[in-house]
Amino acid sequence: MNVLLVYAHPEPTSLNGSLRDFTVQRLEAAGHNVQVSDLYAMNWKTTLDAEDSPERDTSRPLHASLDSKIAYAEGRQSADIAGEQEKLRWADTLILQFPLWWFSMPAILKGWVERVYAYGFAYGVGEHSDVRWGNRYGEGNMQGKRAMLMVTTGGWDSHYSPRGINGPIDDLLFPIQHGILHYPGFDVLPPFVVYRTSRMDEARFAQTCEQLGARLDELWSTRPIAFRQQNAGDYEIPALTLKSEIAPDSEGFAAHIK
Repeated sequence: MNVLLVYAHPEPTSLNGSLRDFTVQRLEAAGHNVQVSDLYAMNWKTTLDAEDSPERDTSRPLHASLDSKIAYAEGRQSADIAGEQEKLRWADTLILQFPLWWFSMPAILKGWVERVYAYGFAYGVGEHSDVRWGNRYGEGNMQGKRAMLMVTTGGWDSHYSPRGINGPIDDLLFPIQHGILHYPGFDVLPPFVVYRTSRMDEARFAQTCEQLGARLDELWSTRPIAFRQQNAGDYEIPALTLKSEIAPDSEGFAAHIK
């Protein structure tokens, strides 16, 4: 299998750097092909702007999605964007690895998503009508591929529990797992989360690697999170709200998981 690891941490000798190296070694030892996009090492350009659409019509204001659509369709994207898109086409599985900073991913990784997820590539695909609203949320160009988050955080697991002060970890990661991964069609695996990173000694690191190794060994057999598919009958089209008979006693993020 082909695995793309998109890595977002500025320090190669960090815990994240060690977990990245372990991940690559474990996957390659099992016979898989691995590519790593180390965003800080690549000096990845974070901001989506006019430079991403070379030869755009400069007589009109920049329109981020429209110019993205034109550049993608006409093969005029900047080379770094096109290169990452090609890696995504190649990959059977995508792993996004990052520290949880201010309840989300680092800006450089958000910038990777904003620039690589061009109109026509990751969104704006498929029929939009009274019976379908595009190929997304379970469909799309990434359908048939898997994805998983590898996340580290300094907080304790209790801080991210259902009644924890930081909010449930599944709720915090929902916009990434549902909105960034499920949206273009990935089957999203449960995340691998490492808590209380400032209390990592050799024994706990070995235990963490053992747990991570087990998850990596099961990348292709782990059951994905049961996010509802948009066009599978659970939602009213085009309102895109759950039908009244679907999970009638549930609301919020939880209602969108079977």
